[in-house]
Amino acid sequence: MKTIGLLGEMSWESTVTYYQLINQRVKEKLGGLHSAKIILCSIDFSEIELLQRQGKWDGAGLYLANAAQKVEAGGADFLVICTNTMHKVADQIQDRISIPIINIIDATADKILKSNITKVGLLGTRFTMEEDFYKARLLKNNIQTIIPTLSQRDAVHRIIYDELCLGIINPDSKKIYLDIIQDLYQQGAEGIVLGCTEIPLLIQQKDTHVPLYDILVYMRNM
Repeated sequence: MKTIGLLGEMSWESTVTYYQLINQRVKEKLGGLHSAKIILCSIDFSEIELLQRQGKWDGAGLYLANAAQKVEAGGADFLVICTNTMHKVADQIQDRISIPIINIIDATADKILKSNITKVGLLGTRFTMEEDFYKARLLKNNIQTIIPTLSQRDAVHRIIYDELCLGIINPDSKKIYLDIIQDLYQQGAEGIVLGCTEIPLLIQQKDTHVPLYDILVYMRNM
């Protein structure tokens, strides 16, 4: 069994789900008392969020690269960054470690392509929706992206940071997300990428007829 390295706590609410799903999958495959070999480096998310807000992405990349080096030194065979947004600095992290990073954007793209979908709506933090690091990686896989309007993006971002990252599940916020999903679907999106690992805490496939794609769905089936 290989040892999985995790950069987590961005936020801890979703990192719990990563840890749980990985161990559940190992148990399903191996049975008995087996559990996953995991090295988790827990980040203080408030420090990363401040760097995000200040636009200091090089600093955030260095911060996470230092954490990744600790994970590698602990014996991890590969690394998973337990957040979509910080894949913006994945290349910067990869340059400073020798173990591979499993890119969750590629994993999500793989699931989309297997569904024969070529156009998706993208929900996530403002950085994920507005910048190119996520959309460009999907486009490399011939997947086009539609994003919400400015006011919708503001709402999506606010709910992630002010509610979901704090463990707050608000029915009114759920309705806002579902309305945005339906709007993107009417614009031609064949499915919706939940490009933030906190969003599945609020929205699941049972809530909408529009196909949803996120890394946690991928992990359940890997």
